[in-house]
Amino acid sequence: MKKYDVYGLGNALVDMEFEVEDGFLNLMEIDKGVMTLVDEEEQHRLMTHLDAFEGNKASGGSAANTLIAVSAMGGSSYYACKVADDDLGHFYLHDLKEAGVDTNVNGTHAQGITGKCLVMVTPDAERTMHTYLGISSELSVNEISDQHVKDSEYLYMEGYLVTSPSAREANIHARKIAEANGVKTAFTFSDPAIVQHFHNELTETIGDGIDLLFCNESEALTYTGKDTIEGAIEVIKTFASNFAITRGSKGALIYDGSQSHQIAPFPITAVDTNGAGDMFAGAYLYAITHGYSIPAAGKLASLASSHVVQQFGPRLPVESYAKLLDEVSAA
Repeated sequence: MKKYDVYGLGNALVDMEFEVEDGFLNLMEIDKGVMTLVDEEEQHRLMTHLDAFEGNKASGGSAANTLIAVSAMGGSSYYACKVADDDLGHFYLHDLKEAGVDTNVNGTHAQGITGKCLVMVTPDAERTMHTYLGISSELSVNEISDQHVKDSEYLYMEGYLVTSPSAREANIHARKIAEANGVKTAFTFSDPAIVQHFHNELTETIGDGIDLLFCNESEALTYTGKDTIEGAIEVIKTFASNFAITRGSKGALIYDGSQSHQIAPFPITAVDTNGAGDMFAGAYLYAITHGYSIPAAGKLASLASSHVVQQFGPRLPVESYAKLLDEVSAA
C-alpha cells in the first residue's frame, strides 16, 4: 500500500483572478487564451491596471490544482514546490495545508519572491494568464524527495516546468526515480503556448515514454503536427501507454492501452475555464487510484470539470466533491 496516490511537482503560484472585458486584453496587448511568462516589472505594470477590478486569491499552479482535487475527493497527495519567505509564500503553504496536500516546504523558506499568476477571465469564459514565476523558476532536484516519489502510486509532472532548465531537470529526475521503482508516470502538456514554444523540452521530459498523458485537443494537434485528432492519437500512442484528451464541448477521448472511450460532455454554461484541465486530471487520477473503471473515471473527470467551469476559480467548495462522487457511484 503506497503512502500517496499522487506525487506531483510544479510551479507554486498564487493565483489572482479577475473578470475583465476583451477590450482590456487588447488595450494591454495581451494574447488571449494562453499563458504568457513575464518578468516582475511587467506583471507589476499589469497589476496597477487590474487594481480597479475585484479579484480572488488562492494557492495555485496547474499541478497544485490537480493535487488539491485528488485530496479533496479523499485521496492522498504530495506536492514538491518552491515558495519564498514572504507574505504570499506563507499564504500559499497555509492554503495548501488546509487543502490536505503534503509538501516538501516545511520550516525555513528561501529568500526571494513567491510566484504569481494573474488570471483574466473574459465574458466568454476564456482564461488568459500572465505569470511571473518568481522563486518557483528555481525549482530543482533539491526539492525532490526520492523516497516520497517511491512511496506514491503515480508521479504527476507539470508541463509548465519545461520553461526553466532546473525545473525541467527536476521533472526528468523524478521520472527516472519513478521508472526505476515501479511508480506510474503521468504528464500534462499544460498549455498550447508551452507546446508551441517548448516542443523539444517536452519531448526530453517524456523520455522513452510515459504511462499517462493529459492534454487538450489543441495541444495534441500542435505537439504531433497532425491536422486531425485521429492522426494525433496514432502519434501519441507511440510514447504514452494511456492518455486523456479533453475536447471542450465534444467531451473527452480516453485511451486505456487497448481501446478508446468517448466520454460524453455535460451540457453547461461556462463562466470561467480556469482550472478545467487541472480538475479533469485530478478527478481522473483519484478515480484510477481508487478502483474506478476507465469509463467511470472519465465520467467523474468530465463531471468535475463541468462543475468547476460554472464558477469563478479553479476549485469547488469542499462539500461539492462528495456530491460528485455520489453522483458517479449512483450512475
